[in-house]
Amino acid sequence: MRRYLSPSLLIIFFVLSAAGHYMHWPATWQFAISAIAVIFVAGFLGKATENVAHYAGQRLGGFLNATFGNAAELIIGILLVREGLFDMVKASITGSIIGNLLLVLGLSLFAGGLKHKIQRYNVSLAGMNGSLMIVAIIALFVPAIFLQTHVLHEEDRTTLSLVVAGILIVSYLLWLIFSMITHKDYLADVTEVGKEMSTGGVSEALDHTEDSPEDQPAWSKGKSIVYLVLATVMVAFVSEWLVGTLDTFTTRFGLSEIFVGAFVVAIVGNAAEHSAAILLAMKNKIGASVEIAVGSSLQIALFVAPVLIFVSHLFGRPMDIVFTVIELAAIGVSVFIAKSITQDGQTNWYEGLLLLAIYAILGVSFYLV
Repeated sequence: MRRYLSPSLLIIFFVLSAAGHYMHWPATWQFAISAIAVIFVAGFLGKATENVAHYAGQRLGGFLNATFGNAAELIIGILLVREGLFDMVKASITGSIIGNLLLVLGLSLFAGGLKHKIQRYNVSLAGMNGSLMIVAIIALFVPAIFLQTHVLHEEDRTTLSLVVAGILIVSYLLWLIFSMITHKDYLADVTEVGKEMSTGGVSEALDHTEDSPEDQPAWSKGKSIVYLVLATVMVAFVSEWLVGTLDTFTTRFGLSEIFVGAFVVAIVGNAAEHSAAILLAMKNKIGASVEIAVGSSLQIALFVAPVLIFVSHLFGRPMDIVFTVIELAAIGVSVFIAKSITQDGQTNWYEGLLLLAIYAILGVSFYLV
């Protein structure tokens, strides 16, 4: 396993971020230092997760990487909800979904495709992921249509948001049971099956990949778990320090909350997925890479966003599940192109480039809003 994180830089920026927060340095400095610290801490989190994933297997490993990779987004979201910054919360959710589907997946397919001409993974898993992505966009689209076209009492809006959030959480938990227990072999990655698979009636030999010495875990299982917990705690602290600077940063540079939430916060929070997914794709483990990118987006839409709805009620500041037209359009476009590209179970560098092109278009559009 390659060393892609400098422990000394991690410690330096974590300490600087803490110093900036508690010594009340200028907000712009705090934001810049905290953003860099989040990236390094997320990288540490990604490495710890990758070590744990080595002992857990590719599919479970991809799920763990997506889950702990989303720890930063979830913690940042909870802190934003506590501050009542609901527009930025929804923007960050939007940014996390499109960031994983377009930026993380795009960079992974592009980097992996440059090294390996064609990369293949389980076409059944690709189909299920595509269906779940459609469910996610429908679940966000329907409440927005009803609540924006009909005048409902505040109590009814709250009820609809809670019901939809509850259904999404249950659907996600049942998906975990389906994919990890009842149909684990059916959705196993092709590199784990280790034999030929038939795609569209044509039997194709799969590339046999084995772990090289550099792919071996850097830490023992026990140490990996301890570091995973430590990294999650560090993410919680740095995320809180970062959120405390967002309002001042947004005002000073004249940026909209939707752009900061959808791109700045999302890119910083997705650092763990960026590193792990790309490295796995370059090692020809595209199944795990897609599981991280697409699985992370699904987790955000089906679990993190609904959880934030319930958390907002605990803080006494109810947040509804209604997203803006711009946010829904961005999520819808991302789901459409990602499903189109991944549904055949094989990838190449040009498909990754197409995803990055759409992300750039959305980025410019959000910036100019």
